[in-house]
Amino acid sequence: MGFLAGKRALVVGALNERSIAWGIAQAMHAQGAEIAYTYQNEKVQGRVEGLAALTGSHIVLPCDVGHDDDINALFEGLRKAWPDGFDALIHSVAYAPREQLEGDYLDAVTREGFLEAHNISSYSFAALAKGAREALIPRKGSLLTLSYLGAIRVVPHYNVMGLAKASLEANVRYMAQSLGPHGVRVNGISAGPIKTLAAAGISDFRRMLDYYERNAPLRRGVTIEEVGHAAAFLSSDLASGITGEILYVDSGYHMIGMGEGAG
Repeated sequence: MGFLAGKRALVVGALNERSIAWGIAQAMHAQGAEIAYTYQNEKVQGRVEGLAALTGSHIVLPCDVGHDDDINALFEGLRKAWPDGFDALIHSVAYAPREQLEGDYLDAVTREGFLEAHNISSYSFAALAKGAREALIPRKGSLLTLSYLGAIRVVPHYNVMGLAKASLEANVRYMAQSLGPHGVRVNGISAGPIKTLAAAGISDFRRMLDYYERNAPLRRGVTIEEVGHAAAFLSSDLASGITGEILYVDSGYHMIGMGEGAG
């Protein structure tokens, strides 16, 4: 019996078999959790339904996190499937227009791009928490989001997404304070760079990944499975005393001051 036996988790952001959200869904399912999924639009619906089937789930609901009506409809649908609530919400959603992730930060950033990156990548976590809290509170559940080192360090071409991730990490702390008195925990994982569909939008990502793998203390990258294992732990009763935390799953790269390849 796994340590998530009897638990239910909503995974927002699983898109394909390379996505971090899918690694999390697999790890949680392996530990006994029942998983529900969301999809953004009809274009990806079939793909997400295929992933859900691999974990024995038929709960696949539409939700564009940029729209409050969609979020409200998501939780109305989830109440029908799980009328007595659920235990964990996984937020693995981030977006900035592609041109915002190219070249110099000030040359690339625009008001519209800044607002869109923060809306989708950070505010959506709070918006989902608002919709989920009535279902999470009775079961003393948890919320988890995905961040990256660019939230606290300058990473070439990450640009406005770094600001959005910084906002997201602050969101974790303020949400933890807000929901803590109700017994609900809020945490984040700062994962090392992984070749996902989202990462493909960052200029020179391959070069960034090569440098990271040469200089991380473990001298390698991380996998969606490793991130998934950490997420399963943080979403479980084993982590009942942990909230407001950003856990690094990045082969130790975040502690490096200057890599061997610098200069």
